[in-house]
Amino acid sequence: MRHSSWPCIRVMTWNVHGALGRNRHFDIARVMELVRAHQPDIVALQEIDSRRAAVDFFYYLRDEFGGFGVDARSIATADGDYGQILLSRWAFLHSEVRDISFQEREPRRAICATVASPFGEMKVVATHLGLSLRERNAQLRLLLEMIGDGPELTVLVGDFNDWIWAGSVRNALKRVLPGRTRHRTFPAWRPLFRLDRIYCRPARSLIQSFVDVHGREVSDHLPVIADLIVPGAGSK
Repeated sequence: MRHSSWPCIRVMTWNVHGALGRNRHFDIARVMELVRAHQPDIVALQEIDSRRAAVDFFYYLRDEFGGFGVDARSIATADGDYGQILLSRWAFLHSEVRDISFQEREPRRAICATVASPFGEMKVVATHLGLSLRERNAQLRLLLEMIGDGPELTVLVGDFNDWIWAGSVRNALKRVLPGRTRHRTFPAWRPLFRLDRIYCRPARSLIQSFVDVHGREVSDHLPVIADLIVPGAGSK
């Protein structure tokens, strides 16, 4: 439940692992069932994989969510595509997909969008960072450029693959986006690492966050859900 006298925006991020659950069966419908249960306004989903499916999961997710969507297909094959998607209940004023791939590592993308929320414009960046420290540090520099220093509510979400504390991506990000979630999300059946996070600016916008343990039935990551207030919007 959302608890706030201010206008509230619910944001969700989840690495769905291709919708491959503990039973080793693909269940994209269960992914959407869990997403709908939390009624998010903005959702970022990583590891969307339609290469072994009979339908295009990107189109399916956009249609089932019923709002607006931007997909970033980092791997495209004749059998289907792999990547991430950003879904929004409200229209995008601007959106772009940035290539943040590093050398010969796995292709990576970031989605940078401006959302026309009823409480004002907000910037949202969604991403899925690489597995090596050098790779993540290079991608961090690109993320900081996308985040910028504008006055609008700014949100960064995704799977950061970052479990090292000293000199980590999280330390750099919290300086520019001080509001952040801190939940253990991986592996889903016994979470040890805070790989999946939601960052925001201003810090006071983040009023509550949680994970949904039911996500372990569909993925090896737990979804993170956060409620953000829009300071000043309630007085209009």
